[in-house]
Amino acid sequence: MSVPFPFTAVVGQDDLRLALLLNAVSPAVGGVLVRGEKGTAKSTAVRALAALLPEVEVVAGCRFSCDPAKPDPTCPDGPHEPAFETRPARMVELPVGASEDRLVGALDIERALSEGVKAFEPGLLADAHRGILYVDEVNLLHDHLVDLLLDAAAMGASYVEREGVSVRHAARFLLVGTMNPEEGELRPQLLDRFGLTVEVAASREPDQRVEVVRRRLAYDDDPAAFTARWADQEADVRQRVVAARELLPSVVLGDGVLRQIAATCAAFEVDGMRADIVMARTATALAAWAGRTEVLAEDVRQAALLALPHRRRRNPFDAPGLDEDKLDETLEEFAEPPRVPEDPQDPEDPHNPRDEDPDPDGPGGGGQPPSSEPDGPQGGDGAARPEHGEGVPAQAPAAGEQSAVRAAEPFRTKVLSVPGLGEGAAGRRSRARTEHGRTTGARRPRGTLTKLHLAATVRAAAPHQRTRGRSGPGLVVRRDDLRQATREGREGNLVLFVVDASGSMAARQRMSAVKGAVLSLLLDAYQRRDKVGLVTFRGSAAEVALPPTSSVDAAATRLESLPTGGRTPLAAGLLKAHDVLRVERLRDPARRPLVVVVTDGRATGGPEPVALAERAARLFAAEGTASVVVDCESGHVRLGLAGRLAGELGGTAVTLDELRADSIAGLVRDVRGTQKPQGTQRTQGTQKAPRRAA
Repeated sequence: MSVPFPFTAVVGQDDLRLALLLNAVSPAVGGVLVRGEKGTAKSTAVRALAALLPEVEVVAGCRFSCDPAKPDPTCPDGPHEPAFETRPARMVELPVGASEDRLVGALDIERALSEGVKAFEPGLLADAHRGILYVDEVNLLHDHLVDLLLDAAAMGASYVEREGVSVRHAARFLLVGTMNPEEGELRPQLLDRFGLTVEVAASREPDQRVEVVRRRLAYDDDPAAFTARWADQEADVRQRVVAARELLPSVVLGDGVLRQIAATCAAFEVDGMRADIVMARTATALAAWAGRTEVLAEDVRQAALLALPHRRRRNPFDAPGLDEDKLDETLEEFAEPPRVPEDPQDPEDPHNPRDEDPDPDGPGGGGQPPSSEPDGPQGGDGAARPEHGEGVPAQAPAAGEQSAVRAAEPFRTKVLSVPGLGEGAAGRRSRARTEHGRTTGARRPRGTLTKLHLAATVRAAAPHQRTRGRSGPGLVVRRDDLRQATREGREGNLVLFVVDASGSMAARQRMSAVKGAVLSLLLDAYQRRDKVGLVTFRGSAAEVALPPTSSVDAAATRLESLPTGGRTPLAAGLLKAHDVLRVERLRDPARRPLVVVVTDGRATGGPEPVALAERAARLFAAEGTASVVVDCESGHVRLGLAGRLAGELGGTAVTLDELRADSIAGLVRDVRGTQKPQGTQRTQGTQKAPRRAA
């Protein structure tokens, strides 16, 4: 077994270490979500935390780690013998590709039907009970698994119910998730379920980066020797966690502090009451960590910085963060009057602030974790992480270009879906065969049976009862009789935007409306769990502004800074999009694409630009790629070029007005990717009714 990197040897990342330690002191805080760029010691710090947790006493032989002092009466392994044993707290990792059965456990339906045995195999939630459950790349985990995970964390128990058989067991654990925002965001509802959130970034200070490299190389050369050098610091922090846990029940949360917490949550317009509760628990844990029995204003401030930023995001385009000036003003406004001693200058007065412990790690010191750098650089990473997309320096518009214009306000769009039945990743856009959804039929199981179709199983077994010697009530069922239920739900798609940024689209009001429409579609893609990509074309070529990604806020950032001007190389844009789809099919063949072309349909530049564009469009039609053209043509006289392009693509055309969900043009429009629709060509501002969903 490999020796984990010592927690106290992690350089910088003070907020991350503090948030983890506060949850170790009080698991009721609700876990930590760690957001940040790759290579910032997120996973290293989480794995190192397990070594700092106190050992736990468990009932001997219990697969669910029951506490011998308070055994769970519903434990599947109960009733328990009075024997117990001591073991280290576990850290259990949940892989991104884990199944529901692997997470919550599985009932062996085959044995239940064929042998009459009620057998339950515990999942990762049972393994993590009274320890740490770590989910790396939690934003890539399927939504239904995240829901199950967070429900168990909130209730402290896991429920498994299948085919009329139910099992319940305790599942109380410290939940830690890590994610890279560039790979996609969590839904706001799921963000709210994490108690604390920490943003991490690599230090920009050369001395601190040198220290990181030095320690990592020393650890890789001899993990045991490196860990031994930090044994004393690890023991000190471990003892401090134990002491803080013992002190926690004695910490007093006064009415004045509660008013500050409530006022802060109200001032930042946080939805619901979970934020207030988490802030109260965090402030209490901070006081215990600092060795105090009274919660102070600085505890409330630190708790707000950890508990509120992720709860203020309403959509993926909102920047995370908290206005610290506003926070300080709110805390000051609702602060209790300070206690004034009779002689403030009396050095013997116990309330004289000069007598406070100056040690930042001691009582009253703000509750920061002990420094992990006795001689090296101190403090955090020392550099603010730029928002996504800010790392690209702004360039002045070239000749013939216009500077980028702001997008209009987004709106709710119609549902654009891919026809047919897919088998891609779970989402909310197009019909697909999924593990969850309505039952549509049955088939023989491929591997382990997970969702039994009882009626089909009975039908398969019934004709063989006489030959199997059944002599009384009941049904003789064998392995070959079992049938797996097939279910239909929704999948996420790859929505590839192909945006015309040429001079014909460059009118400021018009381009603002176009960007607003694309932004609206991006928001819809976020809500429906799609991957998105962005191809733009103008001047003499097309470029991939954003390769397919789950980060729709990255697409929104690229869209916002998009300049316009020049000719309209429509064919180049379509061919570039075709190349992107070809590569993406190799990477993710199960995810079906939806191409959204945003253009007025004009094509200029090069010989026969219109014919070239039509030939490029036919490539999509030949492959059956679902597509839609958002017609941006304006004015009284219209050429109908976008409708003509839609016909060549084998898709359909909608105007900017028709794209709105509240438009009278209809509620749902299926994108036809297999045959050319009739009547898509538009002339003089009129258009025949497009084919609608059945």
